[in-house]
Amino acid sequence: MLRELQLLDFLPRMKMLLLGVWTLLALIPCPGAAEELFQVSVHPNEALVEFGHSLTVNCSTTCPDPGPSGIETFLKKTQLSKGSQWKEFLLEDITEDSVLQCFFSCAGVQKDTVLDITMYQPPEQVILDLQPEWVAVDEAFTVTCHVPSVAPLQSLTLTLLQGDQELHRKDFLSLSLVSQRAEVTTTVRAHRDNDRRNFSCRAELDLSPHGGGLFHGSSATKQLRIFEFSQNPQIWVPSLLEVGKAEIVSCEVTRVFPAQEAVFRMFLEDQELSPFSSWREDAAWASATIQAMETGDQELTCLVSLGPVEQKTRKPVYVYSFPPPILEIEDAYPLAGTDVNVTCLGHVLTSPSPTLRLQGSPNHSAPGKPAWLLFTAREEDDGRTLSCEASLEVQGQRLVRTTESQLHVLYKPRFQESRCPGNQIWVEGMDQMLACIPEGNPTPALVCVWNGMIFDLDVPQKATQNHTGTYCCTATNPLGSVSKDITVIVQGLPEGISSSTIFIIIIFTLGMAVITVALYLNYQPCKGNSRKRMHRPREQSKDTS
Repeated sequence: MLRELQLLDFLPRMKMLLLGVWTLLALIPCPGAAEELFQVSVHPNEALVEFGHSLTVNCSTTCPDPGPSGIETFLKKTQLSKGSQWKEFLLEDITEDSVLQCFFSCAGVQKDTVLDITMYQPPEQVILDLQPEWVAVDEAFTVTCHVPSVAPLQSLTLTLLQGDQELHRKDFLSLSLVSQRAEVTTTVRAHRDNDRRNFSCRAELDLSPHGGGLFHGSSATKQLRIFEFSQNPQIWVPSLLEVGKAEIVSCEVTRVFPAQEAVFRMFLEDQELSPFSSWREDAAWASATIQAMETGDQELTCLVSLGPVEQKTRKPVYVYSFPPPILEIEDAYPLAGTDVNVTCLGHVLTSPSPTLRLQGSPNHSAPGKPAWLLFTAREEDDGRTLSCEASLEVQGQRLVRTTESQLHVLYKPRFQESRCPGNQIWVEGMDQMLACIPEGNPTPALVCVWNGMIFDLDVPQKATQNHTGTYCCTATNPLGSVSKDITVIVQGLPEGISSSTIFIIIIFTLGMAVITVALYLNYQPCKGNSRKRMHRPREQSKDTS
């Protein structure tokens, strides 16, 4: 009974003790509850910063009485200002992506938050490279584009362009490519249509997933040159060149593209020529004037360049010297009946010595030896052409040079019946002229006398019976004179002659007059020369005396 009473008295006391313990536990702070009482935040909550620039960061908390606080970063930081629940920092010279940790402690409990900082660098420099810049037809060439400084690489896209046409595009989204360079390459086979085409590269940095914009960059335009040049030039030049004589030589290339851009250079030994070039379709050629000044074996060179390719062709030539031979006439104006001595000589510059032949000489002379001819000048030799011929064999080819000179034989006047008839018949009433042309060198002067008066030979006369008679004609030149009597008979028209007969006689007479005048005028120009030559016989006569 007693035990029951004691148990009843203990239970109320135990309840009171348990209530006190719970009250005491309620008054002791709980760590989990403290964490729920304050927050830590950072502003901005996402950062996109250009390479090398700075960023201002604000860390704050809701704890009314915070303890130790700050930021953790490997970037250079400077605290700008602070409050009871916040701190502001300046992060400088941001050159790479980083993570910033902002922390506060409250009632012995530390809490932090993280800020991801993304550094970006726009594609300011975009470099395009063509390898090679000159490409042969059907060969491959490489187009490469790279951006030396750009970030983040995952946001970059590079596009290669030919004109406005897209050749190749590349992005860098795959994480496996992050460590690689910002570069794109493609290979193209060259065609003629690619010549002078513009190639470029476009870079795009899309930062919209990071809260930024779209940045563009472009390379400088480069031009591709396509060429075709596989055949050697061909030279067209005579195998023999005469020293000092100008010759045209040419050089040609075919299957060349672009033909208009082929550059020609031509040389004779060390002497550079000045070629004039032309082109048509896929052929180009150049011509130049060549003038060799030294004899012997020489070499003509044609060098053609197009882009990076240069083709060269050489051709041997032989330069010889072969001036015309020398023709010497002891007296080019000999008197009829005198001896004429003619010599044919090879020129001293001819090498080797030529073989000579003189017209009228029966045989060729020995090589290097002159040829001679001696003959007596006759009146028939006046106007005769003398010829000296030299022949020379050069490199298996026989060459011939000729020198000519005209002989002028001086002789006194003479009359030939065919050109000065002794009997002449005139028709009464018709215009008539005395037909008489003397021969001689110098050309003789002719004077005809009729009835004691000088008869005008240049003016036609209307024939009358009074013109009947004998005319005395005298031809004179510095070597002498000769006279001849010409009988003229004037005949009247017979009675009953028909008009047609008269017409025929008139036509015949006019024809004879025209022939006579023509013959006279033909010899008239020689009169001037005869005056010049008149002194020569006199000088000879003085020497003789």
